[in-house]
Amino acid sequence: MKASDLMVAALEAEGVEYVFAVPGEENLDLLESLRTSTIRLVLARHEQGAGFMAATYGRLTGKAGVCLATLGPGATNLTTPAAYAALGAFPLVIITGQKPIKTSKQAQFQIVDVVSLFRPLCKASTQIVNGNRIPSLVREGFRLAQEERPGAVLLELPEDIAEEQTVEPVIPPHDRRYAVAGDAALDEAARRILAAQRPLLLIGAGANRRRASKVLRKFVSDTGFPFFDTQMGKGVVDEDSELYLGTAALSSGDYVHCAIEKADLIVNIGHDVVEKPPFFMEPGGQTVIHINYKAAEVDQVYFPQLEVIGDIAGSVERLGNRLDGKLQCDRSYYTVLHHEIASHISETSDDERFPMVPQRVVADVRSVMARDDIVALDNGIYKIWFARNYIANEPGTILLDNALATMGAGLPSAMMAAMLSPGRRVLAVCGDGGFMMNSQELETAVRLGLNLVVLVLNDAAYGMIRWKQDQLGFPDYGLTFSNPDFVTYAQSYGATGHRVERSADLVAVLNAAFEAGGVHLVDLPVDYSENKKVLIDELGAKVCEL
Repeated sequence: MKASDLMVAALEAEGVEYVFAVPGEENLDLLESLRTSTIRLVLARHEQGAGFMAATYGRLTGKAGVCLATLGPGATNLTTPAAYAALGAFPLVIITGQKPIKTSKQAQFQIVDVVSLFRPLCKASTQIVNGNRIPSLVREGFRLAQEERPGAVLLELPEDIAEEQTVEPVIPPHDRRYAVAGDAALDEAARRILAAQRPLLLIGAGANRRRASKVLRKFVSDTGFPFFDTQMGKGVVDEDSELYLGTAALSSGDYVHCAIEKADLIVNIGHDVVEKPPFFMEPGGQTVIHINYKAAEVDQVYFPQLEVIGDIAGSVERLGNRLDGKLQCDRSYYTVLHHEIASHISETSDDERFPMVPQRVVADVRSVMARDDIVALDNGIYKIWFARNYIANEPGTILLDNALATMGAGLPSAMMAAMLSPGRRVLAVCGDGGFMMNSQELETAVRLGLNLVVLVLNDAAYGMIRWKQDQLGFPDYGLTFSNPDFVTYAQSYGATGHRVERSADLVAVLNAAFEAGGVHLVDLPVDYSENKKVLIDELGAKVCEL
């Protein structure tokens, strides 16, 4: 068997459905092998688009997504998706090409040490130097990418290795199970929880796994445990619950921090240090129980007093059995806080000002999306508004990146969600700056026949940094730009463009776009003048009262 055929057979054995790619001449043997396989090749317009789609496949399915690029500039364009997967804990396998390594007549043309370049970003970065190594390296690559904590793996397949003959058989994957926390740790956790007066549950990014969500929902329902979540923990437990106390979108001074200050014990499930700390521990402060697949990474602001290490779903299920209706805590303050948060979120949600204020944008988006519809956010100041104000009912329905927080990932991420969930509404929410970084993937979305709506929040600036610039007292400088006519731009790709000209029209425009099907872009002018007023001045004053 040719090595490239063996590579594809190994991918098929891993259950690979798609390869997202911008191929080059060094990939042509592999491309030919893919042509006759069961795997669907998805041709992207930029390697970043391919990488973000593959990483989002991993995020939504738990199975490693696969992307393909050539050597040199093709490979270097995948460094950002590799970092996106590494920090976000999304399983991703990256395959890159390379010039022949046995004999080469092109000297150093386009050659970069890709394996070394990717090593800091990946759980493994390996050049395949013999076709017979392919089965073991592919199996090991997928194992590493998918096991906790998930991340990226790079496999470099040189041109001459891809075309050589091999004799090794494929190594099939096998089931694996994580160990569960020991009885002593679970008994002590239960004892401390039952002894607490105002325990509080935190759901972090590491809990956003398929099995964990189901168990955590039952745990909260059975125990009546008040909870809050991080941005990447949104939707793990239904935020419509009376027990929900908000999302930690700001570092301090928000309603949720009132709950944290009143709590005497915090059960932190799925803590991931890549997210901004949702709270800061202090000597003599609250007791913290760390429940996760791995031990805590201790620093000055996070030093849990008890660690429950093992499979999160299994550990939480067994902890719930120990509590079993025995949790008799004081929820009175949390109840007051829950209603304060609900009232705060509803403020300005019907504001008629135009350009639109973020609170109205979030409220209108929430009104057109069903419980299991999907919102994929790019990165900008609007992400804070969505994290705080958008109520997530199901896991995987609001795709926030609070890890690498890279611009340019929102559109490809939404495209992948639309491919995996064709019966659900999928909305990409992008700032104009982030959208233009990978806007060429509109053509890919149209070519794939996706049903997708892209909401572009238009303020002709890098709004998040402009806000920070203003906070620091610096003059307004260097962060504004001009945009294309987004309606015409969308039409040039074969998509449908819309422009909102009144706040009252957004809901109707979004509904009409979803009902029509296909790819739609909605150009929405937005006003971020509320950022400082609400998120700093007003919020600080109101929270202080509590």
